[in-house]
Amino acid sequence: MNFHRPIDKSKKVFVAMSGGVDSSVVAALMKDEGYDVVGVTMCFSITHPDSKKPSCCGVDGIQDAKRAAQQIGIPHYVMDFAKDINDYIIDDFTSEYLSGRTPNPCVRCNQHLKFGTLYDKVMSMGGGYLATGHYSKIHFNEEKEIFEMKTAEDVRKCQSYFLYSMKAHTLPNVIFPLGDLTKDEVRDLAHKYGLNVADKAESQDICFVPDAGYKEFIRSRVGDSVFVEGDFVDELGRVVGRHKGILNYTIGQRDKLGIALGHPVYVNKIDKETNTVHVGPKECLYAEGLYANQFNRLSMPQPNETITVNARIRYNSPEIEAYLTYLGDDRIKLEFKAPQMSVTPGQSVVFYDGDVVLAGAVIEKPIKYQAEKFETHTLSK
Repeated sequence: MNFHRPIDKSKKVFVAMSGGVDSSVVAALMKDEGYDVVGVTMCFSITHPDSKKPSCCGVDGIQDAKRAAQQIGIPHYVMDFAKDINDYIIDDFTSEYLSGRTPNPCVRCNQHLKFGTLYDKVMSMGGGYLATGHYSKIHFNEEKEIFEMKTAEDVRKCQSYFLYSMKAHTLPNVIFPLGDLTKDEVRDLAHKYGLNVADKAESQDICFVPDAGYKEFIRSRVGDSVFVEGDFVDELGRVVGRHKGILNYTIGQRDKLGIALGHPVYVNKIDKETNTVHVGPKECLYAEGLYANQFNRLSMPQPNETITVNARIRYNSPEIEAYLTYLGDDRIKLEFKAPQMSVTPGQSVVFYDGDVVLAGAVIEKPIKYQAEKFETHTLSK
């Protein structure tokens, strides 16, 4: 197996086991390769008794991880992360939505839990490495003498967009064994090793949000006050209707607005301070750039001048050419070569150089599109 970097076999490998097929196969692969492997599962104390969806953090997930560890023949520990997920993920998730932003809890989970608290705990327990079932790669660049994160071979499964928030100093001690594999190949390996989770369905949704959805989840935490009605305002500043609470809307939304203006309109801005949802034609969705904070560099020096980068402003979107300026205090300004639609505060912008993940940041706000700056660019209608 090609790990794309040197690994010291004398060091213990802790595998973060969620109870899913990916992390279980990672544990089996590492054991099969002759490493000293220990399985560890984060317990979030989250239960959705009526849910029919598989969960990566509920009681069933813990039992599946424990059973897989038994089958593989490795020790397995369960760690209490209930306070961590509430303090770092759920509180932020709630406050972001209440602020009219669209958070990305997977990015924060990787940053604060998997490669934050969990990483620190396993290292303090004598671990040399933390291995996970993420579809990405960590490569040692011999020419630059640095560790780099790279995209996975299976572009449909690649999770590098959600991993940019890892700290660079953790890369030498993190292993992503599935970076060269497809999901089908991983399932084949699960069958080969006879794992109990070989045919287990994937968990696609946010683990702490029940089947009723994120709106009801937030309502259960803060009450009905989040659904206070307010004004829909069009691009000319006119009140064109009443909305049912800013929590019900996201940037780019067209359906279920409950207003009829004789032409399509889209949500292009959500203002918590005035409890206003701004709508307008498709052209209002375009931005010529963005401001972002929490700038995290994985394998690039801090820019001292404006540089050209390839940026991805949402998961599975194509990379776009843009110009990045570092503003200090982990804030950046990004100017697009061509205007982009639906730049969403709270989501992440991630920068790539080919298959190498350079850095990323959390979007603060878009820079309003001004047509005169893009004289040769025609917006799609």
